Amino acid sequence: MDRMDDTLIDVPRGLTNVVAARTELGDVRGHEGFYHYRQYSAVDLARERTFDEAWHLLLFGALPGTDELEAFRARIAAARTIPEDVRALLPSIARLTAAGDALAGLRMALAAVAASDRIRPLYDESPVERLDDAVRAAAVTPVLLASLHALAEGREPLAPHDDLASVAGYLYLVTGRVPDREHERALSAYMTAAIDHGFNASTFTARVIASTGADLASAVGGALGALSGPLHGGAPSRALDTLDEIGTPDRTDEWVHRTLAEGGRVMGFGHAVYRTEDPRSRMLREFAEGLGGPRVEFAVQVERRVQELLAELKPGRELHTNVEFYAGVVMELCGLPRSMFTPTFAAARVVGWTAHILEQAADGKILRPSSRYVGPAAPQPLPARVPATS
Repeated sequence: MDRMDDTLIDVPRGLTNVVAARTELGDVRGHEGFYHYRQYSAVDLARERTFDEAWHLLLFGALPGTDELEAFRARIAAARTIPEDVRALLPSIARLTAAGDALAGLRMALAAVAASDRIRPLYDESPVERLDDAVRAAAVTPVLLASLHALAEGREPLAPHDDLASVAGYLYLVTGRVPDREHERALSAYMTAAIDHGFNASTFTARVIASTGADLASAVGGALGALSGPLHGGAPSRALDTLDEIGTPDRTDEWVHRTLAEGGRVMGFGHAVYRTEDPRSRMLREFAEGLGGPRVEFAVQVERRVQELLAELKPGRELHTNVEFYAGVVMELCGLPRSMFTPTFAAARVVGWTAHILEQAADGKILRPSSRYVGPAAPQPLPARVPATS
């Protein structure tokens, strides 16, 4: 809400559609089924360019040429190294988060890296130092995630493969294999599409923390905390769980009717912003079909039938597949275990968060909204103190 002439103006619950800041990084136009990073369609970037190129665009405002991309990848490779004192902590962090809460493990590990690197508050840093922190955080995140995953499975973490670009290097660290071109391209498309998506809860959280002048790792840690919430982060693995529960195409109708009758949700369908088909889902379906296989054929059959049933059972609502439905299919085909689906999303989104953190830090204005008090009228006289009983 805003304050004008001492009168508070109400705004929608959840700040829906309230403009909280200006940004040059991108926008989501839900009614059009379109979103972009700076001046380019995010889906076009995901289809035709690499994750590292989109990362460069967010940080520097332009797509890199060949030499610039090579230099940027060298900078990323140099920023991937986990400090030795932090490496020694990772087994303990993995044990503490053995239940599979990779985001909690990442929060601890990133805070340790920041402490080891002696990063300073954004308020005290130059733009060059802030940029170094941003590249460092986004480059080391996938290495930390893959290392924690290996330790949780009782394996020794692999060292980064510096000859590989970011996505191929991440797949190598998680699976232990240098990926083929098709799998690298498919996962790159997903991760590029996941870099940024408007002022969602985690991005806004990162910007609020950055606006205080706190260090960049604290802002990323806050964003990770927001992402861990069930109402925000989502879970691509749940869409695969849906396919597993349905089992065969002939069971789709019965499963959907039973799930809705029990008050459940059909995971992978519907989106808070898009009133059309989620453009990310459409793009990932294309990559899934390019990889092929029975799982993909089944997913396409289920998608088609579920949309028909939802149109009948929930008329007037646009419930198309969202990004989670085919994201899970693509990540599974690329060799990622389900426990790494949400961490992979976070590894991509940290690029967007850090770009927003840099933009907010450059603004220099602390975010400080107002609230409407709705409690008992004030001031009231204090009640007499009740004497203590002996």
